[in-house]
Amino acid sequence: MNKKAGLGRGLDALMSENEAEEPALPLSGMKLPAGIEMDDNGTLWVAPALLKPNPHQPRQEFPEAALQELADSIREHGVVQPVLIEDAGDGFFYIIAGERRTRAARIAGLSKIPIQLRHYNEEKKLEVALIENIQRSDLNPVEEASAYYKLMELGGLSQDDVAKRVGKNRSTVANALRLLKLPEDMQTALANGEITAGHARALLSVEKQADQRVLFGRIVGSGLSVREAEQLAGEYNSGNGATEKKVQKSVPPPRDPDMAAIEQKFLEIFGTRVSLKGSLDRGTLQIDYFSREDLDRLYNIIVK
Repeated sequence: MNKKAGLGRGLDALMSENEAEEPALPLSGMKLPAGIEMDDNGTLWVAPALLKPNPHQPRQEFPEAALQELADSIREHGVVQPVLIEDAGDGFFYIIAGERRTRAARIAGLSKIPIQLRHYNEEKKLEVALIENIQRSDLNPVEEASAYYKLMELGGLSQDDVAKRVGKNRSTVANALRLLKLPEDMQTALANGEITAGHARALLSVEKQADQRVLFGRIVGSGLSVREAEQLAGEYNSGNGATEKKVQKSVPPPRDPDMAAIEQKFLEIFGTRVSLKGSLDRGTLQIDYFSREDLDRLYNIIVK
């Protein structure tokens, strides 16, 4: 239990609390649901094929290599920790905690695995799955943030409430939820590991959407460090934005709104500053890049 002390409210605590409210199902002498067997020691077993994912499972990615490693361990030692399940009422069972173990057991070819049968409301299903994944550091930043948000919605909870439920500081939950304000492609890059949570915070600090888009392109294309991204974000916010034009002594002629709209669209597509000089009928298109990697990224966009 010492290793879970930092989390405050661990999975064991949740299970104990649930047992105080509703006893484990079923107990000795009670009729077992079809598909579940009990051995002489009172351990319950079920075929992995009868288990389906928790409808509120926060984790979406299960790397194949990691599953294979766990499957190798399961072949040798079996499933050491029972999978927590709930009767789905259709001959199958929901996995409340232990989907990764279940997937690995299928790979290992096990015909049955140990389980504990419980009954949870929808909010508790998400809470248990979320805490299990957090304890094992199994969630990427976007999955974790989405789970916090969903827990708030299901239970009508505040950020403080969620923080207490999962044993985290309120600031940790608040910072995670801010990640959901990023555009979808930036969230995808964060979930895939193309950018870090530090990069994401730098992007969120950029005031103008166009500057944010350029900074994202430079982080991905040039491999900027978090410190470099933060410095650029500060420059953009101080008036030296990537899309700012230098002040000219003479007042420039009014800009064609169609040209400006085209420039903005190019910026969103390429993730870097794009300048159109001339008119809609004739002129020059200039695309800025900041490294060989950035040039390669632009080349691939254009060729595609």
